[in-house]
Amino acid sequence: MPSSASAAPDKNAAPPLPEPLRVPVADSHTHLDMQSGTVEEGLAKAASVGVTTVVQVGCDVNGSRWAAETAAAHDAVHATVALHPNEAPRIVHGDPDGWSRQGARQPGGDALDEALAEIDRLAALPHVKGVGETGLDHFRTGPEGKEAQERSFRAHIEIAKRHGKALVIHDRDAHADVLRILKEEGAPERTVFHCYSGDAAMAEVCARAGYFMSFAGNMTFKNAQPLRDALAVAPLELVLVETDAPFLTPVPYRGRPNAPYLIPVTVRAMAAVRGIDEDTLATSISANTARAFDY
Repeated sequence: MPSSASAAPDKNAAPPLPEPLRVPVADSHTHLDMQSGTVEEGLAKAASVGVTTVVQVGCDVNGSRWAAETAAAHDAVHATVALHPNEAPRIVHGDPDGWSRQGARQPGGDALDEALAEIDRLAALPHVKGVGETGLDHFRTGPEGKEAQERSFRAHIEIAKRHGKALVIHDRDAHADVLRILKEEGAPERTVFHCYSGDAAMAEVCARAGYFMSFAGNMTFKNAQPLRDALAVAPLELVLVETDAPFLTPVPYRGRPNAPYLIPVTVRAMAAVRGIDEDTLATSISANTARAFDY
């Protein structure tokens, strides 16, 4: 008889295919460039379970270029382009680690302006449907990086509005500041809180402003009751679903690689929280995502 250790699933092994959804949906936020296998394989696997569209999200200049190129090559892929909130301070301070894959460059404001100019150029492309992920991250970036983050966030808001694209927000431990800046700058017509991380009270604020709230696999985690409470009060017409793959794999596969084909696991968990059947939720999510990203 095999030991319990040998019988345990490999933490690096891909989870099995879930039961397909009857109503196709979109993964509103994924990182195909960080996942194993080819884009074609990932899209085929997702489509086999009813995930027929994905939004590929850029986090730096090179990643945003790749997102735009991938969306141009695949009808099932839409792109967003941006400098991740943690990318802006690294550009300004010349830190080559982390998200940045642009290579050596001289640090400073000119470098940030140069990067933002490229995001602006990419945002004008027709197959780029959003500007993001942008926003604020007070978890990974300390006080010394806040000025660069805020400057970058405000620039991305302006770019999204000027090009008529959706704004995709990364908000980590920065709820009040993100909401404040959106109010000060004036949010784009379509604004998406990616991997929604607020509570029910914040969901009501977002609902009044008409912001979309996209829920990821972490809403299935044991300690995520505030996310489930938020989902319970969010207007159904403002709810999206995402993987943020390869991160945030839903229970029962937490800790293993995430990918768009696992969206049905999260959709079913979301439907249970809402007390509705999965077809009703999937129908709403499909329409909402198309409206959010104008495709």
